[in-house]
Amino acid sequence: MMSAALSIRGVGLTYPTRSGQTEALADVDVDIGEGEFVALLGPSGCGKSTLLRLAAGLLSPTRGRIALNGHPVDGPSRSAGVVFQKPSLLPWKTVRENVLLPARTQGLDLAHAKARADQLLELVGLTAFAGNYPFELSGGMQQRVGIARMLLPDPALLLMDEPFAALDALSRETLTFALQNIWSVQRKSVLFITHSIPEAVFLADRILVMSPRPGRIVESLQNPLARPRSVDTFDHPEFTALTQHLRRHFNAH
Repeated sequence: MMSAALSIRGVGLTYPTRSGQTEALADVDVDIGEGEFVALLGPSGCGKSTLLRLAAGLLSPTRGRIALNGHPVDGPSRSAGVVFQKPSLLPWKTVRENVLLPARTQGLDLAHAKARADQLLELVGLTAFAGNYPFELSGGMQQRVGIARMLLPDPALLLMDEPFAALDALSRETLTFALQNIWSVQRKSVLFITHSIPEAVFLADRILVMSPRPGRIVESLQNPLARPRSVDTFDHPEFTALTQHLRRHFNAH
């Protein structure tokens, strides 16, 4: 059995509002195995991003426990890298300097970090743009810089909160293929939040579905599609069957 990189047990989160208490998450149980790519789907406001922030140590649960590689999550950790919808690059720094930021903020060995930054820029297809500034890049290229920056400290777990949501359809599809390639090389554990059912089915080993608030996991669906996946995967009968099955969850609401 695959050992768990991330373990979430009985997690709930309640926060105060003007009208009282709001229960965002209730009794969430999730395991993500080492090297497993897990996508999380759910309606808007169900607590997907909240769950990711809890896993990243940016929030603390009201109840339950979260562990990363067997250690309790009680704050941000080098073992977890996070990518949000916008990469938030520093406009006065070059692409390479942006990727190297974690080396300076986390006190990493600079010589090793520079070599790894160059490897990651090659992996994300941006070697030729290492000396460019963010304003000279497209939105998709900027997000690749953000992914390379996240990977620099070599985290065990990647937490990705709708990283392609702000992109146009063609850029989003291009980055979907790019992320599959990055994952196949790095083999990290991934929790990937998306509102796109086809994106989840294309990328993930397993797909989790959350209920409306308070968010609970209502289905864990293993993905039988063979890897590597290609443009032909979108026409595969199994792909169509999986996307139709998942859509029924949201049509019901």
